[in-house]
Amino acid sequence: MNIKIEKLQKALCKTFCADIKLIPKKDDLLLVENPFYFPDGDPYQIYIKELPTGVLRLSDMGHTMMHLSYENDIDKFRQGTRGDLFDKIIAEMDINEDEGQIFIDCSPADVAKNIFRLGQALTKIYDLTFLNRVRVQATFYEDLKEELYRHIPEEKIHPDFIYEGIENSSDYPIDYSIEGKYDPLYVFGIPNRDKARLTTIVLERLLRAKANFESILIFSDQKEIPRPDLSRLSNAGGEMIAALDAQDDLQRKLLRRVANGT
Repeated sequence: MNIKIEKLQKALCKTFCADIKLIPKKDDLLLVENPFYFPDGDPYQIYIKELPTGVLRLSDMGHTMMHLSYENDIDKFRQGTRGDLFDKIIAEMDINEDEGQIFIDCSPADVAKNIFRLGQALTKIYDLTFLNRVRVQATFYEDLKEELYRHIPEEKIHPDFIYEGIENSSDYPIDYSIEGKYDPLYVFGIPNRDKARLTTIVLERLLRAKANFESILIFSDQKEIPRPDLSRLSNAGGEMIAALDAQDDLQRKLLRRVANGT
């Protein structure tokens, strides 16, 4: 190895020291200016506070969860798979969380390494927003199927239904046809923009064919659908359920239209 380790170490130390600065905020609080940033460009907020015992507390002062709340339902970080992943990060990184504040208590000698450990933990927590979106889209149709069969007798549900009254009908499948009280109930699962557009096309063809049906559009997350696509879909479709986990809304709207319910 031709690298001069001592010289490289000095260069690294100089760079890291330049990126880390302490800025007094109050008599007992220091802001740690650091090289960590959220994807939107906002810096991580890390503070140092001396506790009465002489131990130092490194904390984000609740800023990370507040930042996530701008585009996420923070309550869901305590529920289901995302809640399990959140708890796992807290345990694996050996950090603490209390009412949204994420922190590490350490001795003055361990401050440097724990600043980076806290930064790594905050990154993992933020990444849950991406991991959750991937997981939801990957499992959405499985979850939809489970919900329908939980509320409706299996013999009344016809998956991958083809309405023969339109041209090239096999190109326009309907996720589920359910035997309704008066007309068939067509259920469309919508995890993303592409499916929203396809569903609009299917519904418009059904309407042009003067098909007798009702429809329910069930979203993975309605907020993820661009407004123009959602507007076109709402003009063609029937009832909408904004998210699959709105179970009370889903059950009520299903059973109101299904023959004999469950």
